[in-house]
Amino acid sequence: MVNARRVVVKVGSSSLTTASGGLDADRVDALVDVLAKAREEREVVLVSSGAIAAGLAPLGLPRRPRDLARQQAAASVGQGLLVARYTASFARYGIRVGQVLLTSDDVSRRAHYRNAYRTLDQLLAMGALPVVNENDTVATDEIRFGDNDRLAALVAHLVRADLLVLLSDVDGLYDGDPRTPGTSLIGEVRGPADLEGVSIGSAGRSGVGTGGMVTKVEAAAIATGAGVPVVLTSAVHAADALAGRPTGTHFHRTGKRSADRLLWLAHASAPRGSLRLDAGAVRAVTQRHSSLLPAGLTGVEGDFAAGDPVDLLDESGAAVARGLVNYGARELPRLLGRSTRELAAELGPAYEREVVHRDDLVLLRRQGRTS
Repeated sequence: MVNARRVVVKVGSSSLTTASGGLDADRVDALVDVLAKAREEREVVLVSSGAIAAGLAPLGLPRRPRDLARQQAAASVGQGLLVARYTASFARYGIRVGQVLLTSDDVSRRAHYRNAYRTLDQLLAMGALPVVNENDTVATDEIRFGDNDRLAALVAHLVRADLLVLLSDVDGLYDGDPRTPGTSLIGEVRGPADLEGVSIGSAGRSGVGTGGMVTKVEAAAIATGAGVPVVLTSAVHAADALAGRPTGTHFHRTGKRSADRLLWLAHASAPRGSLRLDAGAVRAVTQRHSSLLPAGLTGVEGDFAAGDPVDLLDESGAAVARGLVNYGARELPRLLGRSTRELAAELGPAYEREVVHRDDLVLLRRQGRTS
């Protein structure tokens, strides 16, 4: 961790705002002080929650709304306030800030993924500090990440970070409710076995964010599975985490680093429908890593367009893979079980293509494990 050259830091709403909504300038400045110091020795990408929470007070909302429309309105007001506050605070150190707003659609599709990487990489190359957030203003339920912990894990993978630091209002992962006497901090997690029997709470303390300890542990699993170690600690211990001093919970790598955007497809996309495969197609997709052809299809479910993510189901109905489909739901029924040669002869050369290309496909089940 001491030698990490590129670090992604995620901070939650509760560490930046008051419980009633609105930014806490002192908290923002304290975080910026730490990040500016860390930036003297490494590149830093900040994934910051707080847009919706920052918009509550200005709009007269007493609490975070449950409906998407008012969340989007709050985000629209709050995102500007959040970035303005970061811009002013980092300006004390002569550091420029670049805002990057993402939805899952932006990074699960091949061209969009490359664009997102190039933007973030260029910002860093030009000496700016990227501030990343979910684009809550326009995101729909179908294309939302759901929480910024998961977004941070995926951004760490996208920018090929050496370390992910998750900052919370709790100083690490405990083996029970940290407010209960007798619970202990878990200093290191080397794999899923270390968490067996651990009761992980599902809600944060403040009520202004969406995450909790569950989302942080899930984010840590995504990042470490992609070769990025994780430190989970409280915002007040951010300086220790970035300096490599022992603090919070250290999640060790469990997988190898990959430049594969398909991690996003697996963890950041919601399927818009599903395709049923025969046994031969299941083997081709899962064992031979082949593209899915019309001949292997037995059924279509859902309402989706070409380019949307869909789950591929085996004969028992279990999802074995997810991919970006090349046909809409209305086109596919007449293609079921037919060869591409036959379809091209009858319908034209545009139909001599895969239903899901292997480059746009990720396995969800491999030898009993999720990938």
